[in-house]
Amino acid sequence: MNGAIIAICLTLLPVLIAAENPCCSMPCQNMGVCMREGDSYSCDCTRTGYYGQNCDIPEFWTSIKVALKPSKKTTHHLLTNYKWLWNIVNRIPFLSKFIMRAVYKIRSATVDSPPMYHTGHDYTSWDTYADRSYYTRALPPVPPGCPTPMGTAGRKELPSPQYIAETFLARRRFIPDKRRTNVLFNFMAQHFTHQFFKTDFKKGAGRTWGDHGVDLSHIYGETVERQHQLRSFTDGKLKFQRVEGEVYPPSLADAPVHMIYPPYVPEGKRFAIGHEFFGLLPGLFVYSTVWLREHNRVCDVMKELHPDWDDERLFQTARLILTGETINIIINEYVQHLSGYNFDLFWDPELLFSDQFQYQNRIFVEFNHLYHWHPLMPDQFHINGSTYGMKDYLFNTDLVFKHGFGTTVDAMSRQIAGQIGPKNIGPVNLKVAVETIKHERNLRMQGLNQYRKRFGIPPYKTFLELTGGDAEMADQLEEAYGDVDAVELYVGLMVEQPAPGSVTSETIIEMGGPFSVKGLLSNPLCSPQWWKPSTFGGEAGFRMVKTATLKDLFCRNTAGPCGLVSFAVPEDVQPTGLPEEQDASSQGKGASQNDADLVPVNGVLSSQDKHLHKEEKTSQDGSQDPETSSKVTANEKPVAKNEKLPKNGVAQKKEFQNGSPKNGRASKNDVPKNEPAPKNGLPTAFPKNGAAPRTYVNRTSCKQCDRIEL
Repeated sequence: MNGAIIAICLTLLPVLIAAENPCCSMPCQNMGVCMREGDSYSCDCTRTGYYGQNCDIPEFWTSIKVALKPSKKTTHHLLTNYKWLWNIVNRIPFLSKFIMRAVYKIRSATVDSPPMYHTGHDYTSWDTYADRSYYTRALPPVPPGCPTPMGTAGRKELPSPQYIAETFLARRRFIPDKRRTNVLFNFMAQHFTHQFFKTDFKKGAGRTWGDHGVDLSHIYGETVERQHQLRSFTDGKLKFQRVEGEVYPPSLADAPVHMIYPPYVPEGKRFAIGHEFFGLLPGLFVYSTVWLREHNRVCDVMKELHPDWDDERLFQTARLILTGETINIIINEYVQHLSGYNFDLFWDPELLFSDQFQYQNRIFVEFNHLYHWHPLMPDQFHINGSTYGMKDYLFNTDLVFKHGFGTTVDAMSRQIAGQIGPKNIGPVNLKVAVETIKHERNLRMQGLNQYRKRFGIPPYKTFLELTGGDAEMADQLEEAYGDVDAVELYVGLMVEQPAPGSVTSETIIEMGGPFSVKGLLSNPLCSPQWWKPSTFGGEAGFRMVKTATLKDLFCRNTAGPCGLVSFAVPEDVQPTGLPEEQDASSQGKGASQNDADLVPVNGVLSSQDKHLHKEEKTSQDGSQDPETSSKVTANEKPVAKNEKLPKNGVAQKKEFQNGSPKNGRASKNDVPKNEPAPKNGLPTAFPKNGAAPRTYVNRTSCKQCDRIEL
C-alpha cells in the first residue's frame, strides 16, 4: 500500500512542480528574461536599462529617457493632427528626412535581430537563429503546467474558440471603415503579405515554408523549379495568354505548377500563378495579373536599353525592379494610408547608410497573427452595377473577364472595406478566425497585455478600457476570461477600436509598425552595396523603382482608359458597398456604439451624419453559416443582382469612360446600357485563341482550401 502511494506521488511530482513554476506569473518586466531556479526565479536584466529583482527599477539614464519621451498616444496624436504643421514639414527636405530617419531607426530597433525565440523552443537556442523553417516570436511562450492557460491570470479553462469568435468577432452587420479603406487595399494586403506569411500547417502552426521577407515569391514562385515553369525563357518574360486582347496569367496546361483548385474547376479555367491559391479569388487574380504585365513591360524596356542582354539577365533585373517598386508603393501609399499620419512617409534607404543596420529579416508569428484582418472583407462585391454575394465571388475569376480588368479595378477602388474591430468578421472568414485562436493556444502565446508591455504600450487595466467604453462587451469579456491580463492576443487585437485617424488599433500600429519597417528596410535592395543604378539596369530602372505608384502600376498595364485607382475611396466619390440605408440616403440617423462616421482620408471629421446600419440578409449575400455556404450543389448557378441607382439619379457604379469621372461621379449619360443576359444566365468571355468559353464557377467544398491563410 505504501509503495503504491509513493509511486503515485512520484508520478504526480513533476506536474506539481510544473504547476508551481514562478515564471508563470510573468514577473520579469521591461524585457527581462525569467529563469527558474528551483522553487524561485531570477530575472536577467542585462542591457534592459533596468535592474532589481523584476527588472522594474530604471537606471539613471533610463529614467531620464522615460521622463522625456512622449507616450505612444501623444506621438500618434501629433502625427494624425495639425495638418497645417505637417504640410510645412513635408516641404522642408532636411526636416522630413530627419523625421523619416528617426522613424526607421526607432521602429527597426524595436524588433530583436537576431531573434531571441522561435516556435520550436521555449528558450533561446542556436536553432532560433539557424532554422528558418520556424517562425520566430517576440515573447517566449507561457511556461508549461501553469495554473491557467495564460500563466496565473484568468480562468483555469478558456472558452471554446468557436464561442469566442461568435461572441466577439462574428459580423452582425457590415461596419464600413471610417478611413474609407477600399477593397483594392484589402486584396493588396492579402497579396503582398502572402509572400512571407506561409504557414506550413502540415508541420504545425509555428512552421513556415516562406523565406522571411519581400522576395516576390508570390509572383515568381517559391522554388527555382516553379519559377522555371512560369518563365517563357524569351526576353526575360513570364508566360502569359491573351484573352480579348489583354494579357493574363498562363493556363496550367502551359505552365504545369501546383495550384490549389477545387475539383469542379474546369482545366481550361485553371491559371498558373506564383502563389498556389492566387487563382481562386478575383481580387488576388487582379494583382497577380497586373504584376505579370508589369514584369513583361519592364523586360521590354530593359531589352530596348540593353539589346545585348540575354534572357536570364533581363529576367533577374526585372525582378529586382519589381521588388523595388513593391517596397516603394508599400511604404509611400500602403503604410501611409494605414497609419493616417499627416507626415508624408517615404522610402529612402540612404538615410540609414551612416548607421549599422542588419540587412536580414525573420518573420515573427505575432506579425502573422496580427495581420489576420478579416473584418476588411465585405459580404458582397459591387462591379459595374452588379452585386455578387460572397459565395458567388470566391473561386470565380470569371468575374474579371466578364466585366473587364480595368472596370474590375475601378470597382474595387470604389467599394468600401470593413472596419477592423469587433463583431465585423463575415461568415466565410470566421472559420479562419477560429483556427487562428486555436493556433495561438497551441503555441501557448502570451496575452494581449504582455505584448502591449513588450512594445512599450501601457497594459489595459480594465475590460471597459479595452473595449473603448462598450460596457456590454466588457462584461462578456470578463465573463469569458476573468482577468483583463488573460485576454488572448488575436482576440484582443480584434476587440480594440481603431486608433483615432487610423485603420487599425493602437496595439496593431505599435506591433505591426516595427515588424513592417524592419522587414522592408532589411531587404538587400536597401543596402549600400545594392542601392545603385547598376543594380536596376541603369538610371531608367532606378527611376522606375524610385517613382513607382499604385496608379501608375495599374494605368500603364490596363488597356483603354484608366479608372479610379486608390487604396481609399476619395472624399468626392460616393462609396459602394455601404449598408442599404447608408447607400440610399446620406441623411440616415442613429448609429450603434460600434458605428462611426465615414471620415475624409486625411482623418478630419466631416459633417456627414451618422447612418443606421441595417442587418444584412442571408439569402443571397453569402452570409450564412460557413458549413452550409460550402455545400453548394454543382447545379447551382450564381446570380448577379442588378443594383438600383440612388434616388438622386447619380450612377454609383459605372463603366468608366475617358478616365475618372469628374468629381468622382458619373453623369446620367455615362451609365452603361444593360448587357443582354447570356443564355442560361451564365455570362461568357470567348478568348481569341478559340479556347472554351469562360463561365462562372460555382463554389463547393474544397478540402485543399482549408490550408489557405486568408
